[in-house]
Amino acid sequence: MVLHTLDAFVSVDHIERMVLVVSPDDTFDLALPAQVERLASGGATRAQSVLAGLFHLRETGADQNDWVLVHDAARCLISPELIVRLINECHDDDVGGLLAIPLADTLKEGFANHRVRSTLSREAKWLAQTPQMFRLQTLIQALEQAGSAVTDESSAMEALGHAPKLVLGSAENLKVTYPSDWTVAEALLSARMGDSN
Repeated sequence: MVLHTLDAFVSVDHIERMVLVVSPDDTFDLALPAQVERLASGGATRAQSVLAGLFHLRETGADQNDWVLVHDAARCLISPELIVRLINECHDDDVGGLLAIPLADTLKEGFANHRVRSTLSREAKWLAQTPQMFRLQTLIQALEQAGSAVTDESSAMEALGHAPKLVLGSAENLKVTYPSDWTVAEALLSARMGDSN
């Protein structure tokens, strides 16, 4: 999954540096592309791992106003086209933004006993994806202030008072979370490889 993810980012000319943040006890020996630096200082939460990567970038020469893209390797079907779309739509934005897709399904709120409590309006509801793109120092400040409970970078930016831009993503940019997601991901990857032959 990591290598499929990195392949997409490596093929985007706009990206100057890449840092892969992994757990300190990560033992996978991946043959990473030359442009990718492996940083074994991931934390217990997503926010802690992202901060570790951001601190590393800042300490190794990145400017506080540089754009950074944060991506979850569980979204291994990200395409170069989606990455470029996000960059193009956000590079002149005051805040930055994220890939997302409008909610298409009926949204239910449930009780603890797995019974429906209510049906929620899906109007103006979006499903957040990654990558998410923000300025380095502003994102560090947002994550430090929000704490490790936030589940994405946009949430931290929102807590700081910003309104990130929603950039249309794709249903194919799915997050491999449940066992059934593997089947879908494998089918999509196979179709893509067939298209490239």
